[in-house]
Amino acid sequence: MKICIVSKIDSKEPLELAQSLGWRLVDMGYSVVYEESVAAELGYEGVSLKNLDADLLLVLGGDGSVLRAVRMMQHQVPVLGINQGHVGFLTDLERENPAEGLKEVLERPLGIESRMRLSITCNGKDCGSALNEAVVVTARPAKILDFTVSVNGKVIDSFRSDGLIISTPTGSTAYAMSAGGPIVDPSLEAMLLVPMSPYLLSSRPYLLNSQSEVTVTLASDKTALLVLDGQDQYEIGRNAEIVIRKSADPALFVDAGRTFFEKVEQKLRQH
Repeated sequence: MKICIVSKIDSKEPLELAQSLGWRLVDMGYSVVYEESVAAELGYEGVSLKNLDADLLLVLGGDGSVLRAVRMMQHQVPVLGINQGHVGFLTDLERENPAEGLKEVLERPLGIESRMRLSITCNGKDCGSALNEAVVVTARPAKILDFTVSVNGKVIDSFRSDGLIISTPTGSTAYAMSAGGPIVDPSLEAMLLVPMSPYLLSSRPYLLNSQSEVTVTLASDKTALLVLDGQDQYEIGRNAEIVIRKSADPALFVDAGRTFFEKVEQKLRQH
């Protein structure tokens, strides 16, 4: 098995862990490579995630690190995260004894979970995919936007709000939850639409079939931003038309033996 290791490079602890885990994996008989930015810090020759040739991607960091790694891969490789951040909902192994936890996972047959992603275009331009969510917000604070939402060509709602979150079930425990959306089991495939601070209390979240084509039309003179997974952002203007579909290329995660509901209990109830 070939394992690629990527980690945060802005602090010492993840880099030291990346190197020590790499040495241990080699001792266990695995082939190990490092993502190019990590390799540069450690003095090795690295590989790009864009066209990654590996059986497993080991990510050392928090949810942001996992989201970045998934977005960087042109073709998805199964991901296993070791939490070096805060909540770490997309990671399965914790800071305590990560080497032993990793050894236990690798010693049994690897189960792979597919996680739905969103494919997003704006005014006909491909903006890429999102594992957690696409968010439309004002570029200036304390300004409100006018939205019209259509599903499969039919208008389902028009409302005014500070923004709109279009989330996957995986992203339901992220920004969407903070905005009042429900927690959704990520084994489901659906799209969650959550208005942010709507002007009318009657504007409520929607849970839509994953096969739906969702069109969000922005009718506003104000400049707005389209933000994908908190990583990439695009400036959009009046009458922007954003189309969201289920991506044909899901993210892949290693099943480390922890259920979604165990994660909810540990990472959300105890914070």
